[in-house]
Amino acid sequence: MDGNFILNELVKEDSKIITGIYDKNFPLVKKFILQNKGNLEDAEDIFQKSLIQIIIRYKKEKFAISGSFDAYLFVVCKNLWRRELNSHKKRVTNVEKVEVRDEYEDSSYALIEQKRHELFTEKFAQITGNCKKILTLFFAKTSYEEIVANTEYTSELVVRQRVFKCKKRLTELILKDKRYNSLKEL
Repeated sequence: MDGNFILNELVKEDSKIITGIYDKNFPLVKKFILQNKGNLEDAEDIFQKSLIQIIIRYKKEKFAISGSFDAYLFVVCKNLWRRELNSHKKRVTNVEKVEVRDEYEDSSYALIEQKRHELFTEKFAQITGNCKKILTLFFAKTSYEEIVANTEYTSELVVRQRVFKCKKRLTELILKDKRYNSLKEL
């Protein structure tokens, strides 16, 4: 099914669609969170918060999903979980002071991260197929040696130069977008 169709049905609170989303996506989110210092309760909370965040954002902005809904949901869950882990690192736990977490602030940061991801994905789609291939391998932490073996390039030096040029082109596209300044690190 189309990601935007699923999004519309999710907002309508279609129980069949919601059940399908849980059945299809929760196991992957649960696995990710369990592998990254979480437990089952954390996975359930993050999954639920992500769905709520998507619904609220869609009601406010009526955005479109360019890829699959499943991938979009997973990125939202991943970003929220990463934010949750980071907030635990900063938490003060002594008798005199206790840091109060602001749910609104957490949601705002997660929304900004999601918009950054969307900007990156959109600009990534605009680069050449060759650059997409080499950067996909590079971002997956594939060694330069393996990239040489999986492409038409003849040496690691050539691959390094190509990665540099492709990253530069992608960065230029992102920097030229008017949304960039509003999504920079705060």
